[in-house]
Amino acid sequence: MKVLIVEDEQELLNSMLVYLRDIGMECRQAQNLQDAIREIESASFDCIVLDIGLPDGSGLRVIEEMQKKEHQTSILIVSARNSLDDRLTGLNIGADDYIT
Repeated sequence: MKVLIVEDEQELLNSMLVYLRDIGMECRQAQNLQDAIREIESASFDCIVLDIGLPDGSGLRVIEEMQKKEHQTSILIVSARNSLDDRLTGLNIGADDYIT
C-alpha cells in the first residue's frame, strides 16, 4: 500500500512514518500544501493521511485537487481541529474519515 502523509509537525510525521513503514507500507511525505499537491500530481496513492492546518494553506485543497483528477484514493484527515464544522467540511468535500 502506498501512502502519502501530509503533516507539518515533524515529530508527528516521524511517528506516522515509522509506524506505517514498520507494518510494510510504502510512504511518501509532504510538510506543506505545495509539496502535497506536487506529490499527488506525480504519483498515485492508495491512501492520504492529511493534516488540514498547513503552513501555506488548508490541507482541504489536497482533497479538492484529488477530486479534479477523479482519483479513487482514500483520505484520512488527522487534525487538532476538532470542531463539528471542521469535521463536516472535511467529510462533505470528500474525506473518508476525520480523526482528532
